Amino acid sequence: MNKMFSFMAGALCGALIGSVTALLLTPTSGEALKTSAKSRWQAAIDDGRQAMAAKEQELQLQFDQAKRS
Repeated sequence: MNKMFSFMAGALCGALIGSVTALLLTPTSGEALKTSAKSRWQAAIDDGRQAMAAKEQELQLQFDQAKRS
């Protein structure tokens, strides 16, 4: 448990440092970067929702088939 917590804390710190470094070293303006980040974030959320809906339909179909058996 302690090793897992240490790993997760290190991964979180590394991700934070990496994202701050990327923001500071990007050649685009702040507004363009914000717009790009928001659109990528929204695309990731939309992809996640689509994957969730597809999996939900698949599981519902499997459940209905199992109920009939």
